[in-house]
Amino acid sequence: MIELLITMIERLGIIVTIAFILTRFKFFRDMIYQEELNSVQKIKATIFFGFFGIIGTYTGVSLDTVSQQFGRWSVALSANEAIANSRVIGIVLAGLLGGYKVGIGAGLIAGIHRFTLGGFTAFSCGLATIIAGILAGALYRKERHVNTSTAFFVGSLAETIQMGIILLFSRPLDKAWTLVEMIGIPMILANGLGCALFLLIIKSMVNEEEKTGAVQAQKTLRIAQQTITYLRNGLNYTSAEAVCNIIHHELQTLAVAMTNRTEILAHVGMGNDHHRPRNPIQTQITMDALKQGKIVVANQRAIHCRVEECPLGAVVIAPLKQRGKTIGTLKFYFRSEKEITNVVMELISGLSSMMSNQLELADADKAYQLAKDAEIKALQAQISPHFLFNTLNTISSLIRIDPMKARKVLISLSHYLRQNLTVTTKSITTLAEELNHVKAYLAIEEVRFVNKLTVVYDIDQGALSQNIPPLTLQPIVENSIKHGFKNKENNCLIKITIKKEQDFTHIKVEDNGHGMKKERTESIGQPYLSSKQGSGLALYNVNRRLTMMFGEEAALKIKSSPDEGTEVAFTIPYVETAKKADAKSM
Repeated sequence: MIELLITMIERLGIIVTIAFILTRFKFFRDMIYQEELNSVQKIKATIFFGFFGIIGTYTGVSLDTVSQQFGRWSVALSANEAIANSRVIGIVLAGLLGGYKVGIGAGLIAGIHRFTLGGFTAFSCGLATIIAGILAGALYRKERHVNTSTAFFVGSLAETIQMGIILLFSRPLDKAWTLVEMIGIPMILANGLGCALFLLIIKSMVNEEEKTGAVQAQKTLRIAQQTITYLRNGLNYTSAEAVCNIIHHELQTLAVAMTNRTEILAHVGMGNDHHRPRNPIQTQITMDALKQGKIVVANQRAIHCRVEECPLGAVVIAPLKQRGKTIGTLKFYFRSEKEITNVVMELISGLSSMMSNQLELADADKAYQLAKDAEIKALQAQISPHFLFNTLNTISSLIRIDPMKARKVLISLSHYLRQNLTVTTKSITTLAEELNHVKAYLAIEEVRFVNKLTVVYDIDQGALSQNIPPLTLQPIVENSIKHGFKNKENNCLIKITIKKEQDFTHIKVEDNGHGMKKERTESIGQPYLSSKQGSGLALYNVNRRLTMMFGEEAALKIKSSPDEGTEVAFTIPYVETAKKADAKSM
């Protein structure tokens, strides 16, 4: 009896191996943690545990009840032979983890197989295997986890029931009694222990994986807390340098680099002498990562021709995304590909998503600030004392000599001021309203500068329902009046063109003023432009609101040459208010 018990416990090493293999299967993790398996998972579990039961049969010890000799392995049995085995372990765990359907299914597979092997206990053992599945399934509780003591109890009980069934159904009775005397206690203890050990190993490995995941999540959150301050400023050299230093310190990689779509912004760690910031990206693998928007793993030899200059073995390149588009990459360098484990890949994937979200938030913050700046600018536009006083002086002069013209100017001024008040509460308007605002402004200017200013309108009426940010056209036109025609005495011409072509609206403001040098033209639209001609804040706000609403393709395009005038144009996708209303109603 003791010899058999020791032999069966030795065979539990196979159980340990199978338990380890099981942790690699997703459906088994689902059995541990899900309240209920779906149909496909139940079928997989039934087949797996059924075959596990068959393995338990084959790894058992055959026993001849006449000679009372043990055999090493069980394949085919004579009429005097039976098997001391660990078949019940797979069946009990199938029922405890998957429910009665999985338990019965696995019991049927293993039980029928045992019946085919023969021996005088073939029917008894086959029946006992099915009953073990029913018993374990009856104790299945989907609302709580199975513990090792329950597994030991059910495994021991199932084996005890099997001994009873052998005594009830196996004949001759004296052989059955001899068999139970020899294998009863060893099998009850060994299989109870096997069920508990199997579950303990599975839970230990899964818990270890959970701990690793928790550490990974904690590390990701720690990096997030440290980097968010820098990434609020967007993707630039300063923020990239700070973020790379933080990640390099936390992950202990050989090196970390960050890029935008065209250049390396920062490289921290080994090999930084060979990755100068502001140099164009030369690696095809990085460009592939940008195009695919997926994490790419590559050996360093696939990236650099001269590996000896930069002794880094492998690199993982993760995309940084904004509004669904890849705007840059994070590059993690390792000594070899062996260091790039699944845990590392999950961590890198989490960092990529987290930093992409931080950049999205930074963009949203910037958009909010720009909206506030635009609102302030709009409020400032309401109170324009110089323009207002000049217009009132013009009206007072016209009242005596041309009352009708004075009335028209007064109406234009009223419309202009009303529109200025309206835009502070609106985030969007139509080209028709914007054009009326510009016409009111230009009507006043035409009267103030008699025979000096001529305005030409080339308007496609079908484009006037186009949506547009408020105070878009007026600042451009005002720029021409204030700067383009400064000190110009006559023949001042402004032409406003609005055309709709297919799904786009083209808008252009041209003047024949003094024009600008190329350097000045390129700097317009940038923030905090400082010069004698002005700050450029008005056109900067216009440019930013257009790109915020329609994308970078809608940015202002400025053409100008000294003494040849200036052209400010932009193109936006055609979106009208009516279409928007229809979409909402749907």
